[in-house]
Amino acid sequence: MEIFLSDVWDDASCSHVNTTHPSASPFCRLSVVCSLAYTLESGTQLHRTEHLAFGIPVITTLHRPSAHQLTSTSTTTMKIANRTFIISGGASGLGLATARDLHSHGAYVSLLDLNSDAGSSIVAELGPTRARFFQVDVSSTTSIATAIAGTVSWVRETGKEIGGVVAGAGVGMPGMMIDKKNEPLAIESIDFVLGINLRGTLDLIRQALPHMTTNTPEGVDGERGVVVMVASSAAFDGQMGQVAYAASKGAVAALTLPLARDLSRVGIRAVTIAPALFESNMTKMMSGRVRQSLENAMEFPKRAGQPEEFARTVRDSVENTMLNGTVIRLDGAMRMPARL
Repeated sequence: MEIFLSDVWDDASCSHVNTTHPSASPFCRLSVVCSLAYTLESGTQLHRTEHLAFGIPVITTLHRPSAHQLTSTSTTTMKIANRTFIISGGASGLGLATARDLHSHGAYVSLLDLNSDAGSSIVAELGPTRARFFQVDVSSTTSIATAIAGTVSWVRETGKEIGGVVAGAGVGMPGMMIDKKNEPLAIESIDFVLGINLRGTLDLIRQALPHMTTNTPEGVDGERGVVVMVASSAAFDGQMGQVAYAASKGAVAALTLPLARDLSRVGIRAVTIAPALFESNMTKMMSGRVRQSLENAMEFPKRAGQPEEFARTVRDSVENTMLNGTVIRLDGAMRMPARL
């Protein structure tokens, strides 16, 4: 709790002290502040009729919140039910698991993905009442804009505000910066990975934000929404052949705190999750040897993470308003070796 001196007394109060207690006036403010600090530390509630020192009245309703007030889910937990969540990469893997989890908790989900067949299938599974699919190439600003416009139109129909964005679309394209033939990594490969993993993440967020800042503030904190991004363990200990991928995911991790600071004044949080080895379309393309090597690098548990475990972390990030400006390593204490 921040207490400003202007909250404790005004000019009239100090004039009262100067008039009735002239010898004490040099110590007026110090005494009040010390008394106030003691009172707050002891947890005493203060009311208009109580006085700290020299007859100076204290502001009305200053009190320490009870444990019940601080833990009440109705006041300190961001609501998922009856809010719309935009999820890129929402038709498969970690994004799909997230969509299913949030939907099961009452959310409306707007799924953005390149795979239209998978997207249509998911909407049929979840039901069109609380699910929509938009075919999107996140490396295209126009494509994202079309999906955002469609989502906003849907929100106007349902009246369910956009409560969050989960930027989950991503690709991996291994390649050495200089190969055995002394050929450098193709700039097209670098552009492709950065275009989806970094630019696509930022572009989706920046286009969605204007439709979140107008939300009605929720709870005691006045929260308007949350942005959840996806990095990777490669952001911290990338392997050989992961320069472009590690650069893209490292950038997402790095922008988390400044983004949270940018959005703090409008009551929107920013959180990043950095998973290690998880069951996904990427892991399905691994050879058995590579997969086993990665699982051996896990400290505990020695297995790939399940999409549902990732989805629960997204839900925790949405609901826990103290999670902000941070990167959550979801990796079973795994630290990637330089090579497999």
